[in-house]
Amino acid sequence: MTAVPIPIPTTRLAAAWDRASNAFATLVRNPLGLAGLILILVLIFMAGFAPLLAPFDPSAQDLVHRLLPPSAVHPFGTDELGRDIASRILFGARITLRIVVTVGVIAAPLGLLIGIAAGYFGGWIESVLMRVTDVFLAFPKLVLALALVSAVGPSLENAIIAIAVTSWPAYTRVARAETVALRHADFIAAVKLLGASHSRILLRHVAPLCVSSVLMRLSLDMAGIVLTAAGLGFLGLGAQAPSPEWGAMMASGRQYLTDQWWVAAVPGLAIFLASLGFNLLGDGLRDTLDPRGRR
Repeated sequence: MTAVPIPIPTTRLAAAWDRASNAFATLVRNPLGLAGLILILVLIFMAGFAPLLAPFDPSAQDLVHRLLPPSAVHPFGTDELGRDIASRILFGARITLRIVVTVGVIAAPLGLLIGIAAGYFGGWIESVLMRVTDVFLAFPKLVLALALVSAVGPSLENAIIAIAVTSWPAYTRVARAETVALRHADFIAAVKLLGASHSRILLRHVAPLCVSSVLMRLSLDMAGIVLTAAGLGFLGLGAQAPSPEWGAMMASGRQYLTDQWWVAAVPGLAIFLASLGFNLLGDGLRDTLDPRGRR
């Protein structure tokens, strides 16, 4: 019987595509990971097509129809200013995704660079960088973010910066631990003998091996980013009115919770589902990217 040869990827792009395909197949076989992926895809769909899906202008006020209960015209009712809550939820998804993506783009690469530098060089460089990291980790993220936003002024941009500043230390510790395990590896010694510079070793050889661990940690932290952003918005330190930010919507509706429950409950449910989706997706990605964590 003739053995059938297994096709071997001939390029880095093909190999990367095969790895991504295998990882996606593993993820969709995980029921909880698949549920999280579906929730996040729904969130992305809501944000991307909000202008087409929203039945009303999210900022348009209609005091005649204020605090209306859910109906066919207003599926989630109206708020204290007569604004359609469903439309505001759809546009609020854009703000939530903007915060999550921007914080991830800022915090994860920053933490990765600091972590691989600390782990690779060691000595006093590692001591200084990790002590600075420990100082940031000593404060609860929400408390530190509140202090930073209060100091620079409430706005969506300042809230994003504050959350990013409080999020990078976790990725630094993950990257540093991975780098410490790699810095004495044979392939690193071989690259040094070939005359590679420290920057080339860090960026071309060490960083790619730490990316999966950092991405895994980022996927698990996204739910916390959503909750921190909602907390800042609830306290009036995030996106300012009339932006349809979910935390701010909950804050404005809390006084009507006993009678017009939908004003605060609907944005609260949106925050819950977004956080649940990121948590489930993070667990699924952890099981996919870290074979040691699979049960």
